[in-house]
Amino acid sequence: MPVVQAVSLTGESLTLDDVWAVAVEGTPAELGEDGRRRMRAARAVVDAAATRADGSHTYGVNTGFGRFVERTIPSELTEELQLRLLRSHACGVGEPYPDDVVRAAMLLRANTLAKGCSGAGIETVELLLAILNAGIVPVVPARGSVGASGDLAPLAHLALPLVGEGEAIVDGEVIPGADALARAGLQPIRLAAKEGLSLINGTQFMTAIGSLALVRARRLAHVADIACALSLEALQGSRTAFRPEIQALRPLAGQRASAANVLLLIEGSAIVEAHRWCDKVQDAYSLRCAPQVHGACRDLMDYVERTLAVEVNAATDNPLVLVEQGELVSNGNFHGQPIAFALDVLAMAVAELASISERRIERLTNPTLSEGLPGFLTADGGLNSGFMITQYVAASLVSENKILAHPASVDSIPTSAGQEDHVSMGNAAGLTCWQVLANSERALAIELLAAAQAVEFHAPLAPGPGAAAAHETVRTLSPALEDDRSLSPDIELVASAIRSAELLRRVEAVVGSLA
Repeated sequence: MPVVQAVSLTGESLTLDDVWAVAVEGTPAELGEDGRRRMRAARAVVDAAATRADGSHTYGVNTGFGRFVERTIPSELTEELQLRLLRSHACGVGEPYPDDVVRAAMLLRANTLAKGCSGAGIETVELLLAILNAGIVPVVPARGSVGASGDLAPLAHLALPLVGEGEAIVDGEVIPGADALARAGLQPIRLAAKEGLSLINGTQFMTAIGSLALVRARRLAHVADIACALSLEALQGSRTAFRPEIQALRPLAGQRASAANVLLLIEGSAIVEAHRWCDKVQDAYSLRCAPQVHGACRDLMDYVERTLAVEVNAATDNPLVLVEQGELVSNGNFHGQPIAFALDVLAMAVAELASISERRIERLTNPTLSEGLPGFLTADGGLNSGFMITQYVAASLVSENKILAHPASVDSIPTSAGQEDHVSMGNAAGLTCWQVLANSERALAIELLAAAQAVEFHAPLAPGPGAAAAHETVRTLSPALEDDRSLSPDIELVASAIRSAELLRRVEAVVGSLA
């Protein structure tokens, strides 16, 4: 087997593709030499502050935290201060984050420490990466962060196994953190000055969700164009609205890309050619305006990507170590507002892809709208209900998305006795975005299933090679619906193929890369 190249962490060069590779595909990660050099320099500044004889306060080194910032902590309690910080902040509740989100957060935390602006020791990052590479996943409750000093509660749970506490998942089993380390032949660390704070101050969980969600959202945007193309074939829609001359008159990048994709997918279609000269003048908006809607969603994803690409290599600790100045400086880089906005925007974009998809599902299944297709796409209506209830399901998912897409980032509740008097609620934005994404993948799966069924009623006329590839892929996962059966497993299989990019890869194998 080929050797998998490890992702090298320097705090400067991590990409969103790297995050996906490590968190989802299991690519190993290591601390790069540039990261080691930066970390040594920053650690020297922290050590100097911790041993200063003048008694001056340095937040997180010899003071309490939050409202207790004015409390001086004697040097002999330095290690105890950091350990108690982890214990006190690890009070999240609810179901745990998905494993891939936790793995992404571990990688992101290691990378921000490697940037050399936090003052953590090299051994701490090496242990964090050893846990990650060994497949150990800390148990991290998903609720409890307000996105103020970043994701304090989740990151504290993430850090506890490093000191032999908390819980972790090993081979699907939840065990104590100390036992998880022992199974991998690892030893817990003892925290030096500021290391506990360096492990928990930052935006890594909300950024982890955003990084993984964006990859899935990009795939979904391509699938939305594929589903639209297959529905356009099934509904005998017009290609006119997708012509490049039209898009050039409103040259938004996302709109132009989406329209080009649909044209490519239906190129060579016998179905489209057969009704080229029909007397229908205009299609419904869910078909005719698909490039405008899909494209706007794509443009929002571009904004999200720009924000996340910066954040994965950002220093979000407090205080930050300015090595050249030899200072530890209190700051606000931990505040999650940029990521909270991005996550809310991503949820809106993904929700709209599902919303317009559900309207195409309605047109496919409703005999008064479907251009001669049988009601609910069944040839034996009455005895069979066909795709009747799949539209209900899509409507349910889209309605839930409307509720979830309300922005969390406009909310704030002061914490820490008013010291943290404005917070981002970025974690809430991330959790709702994650659910909207899952809902939308299922809604698009329903459209693909319905469109695949519908296009078969035009036989022997065939769709374009791109749309045909989508149809064939759906059929490898779900046979044509003749007599009624539960379609729940079929929906989940197609949604999984959307999420894994299997469907996109099969279509692109036929038509080339989509825009």
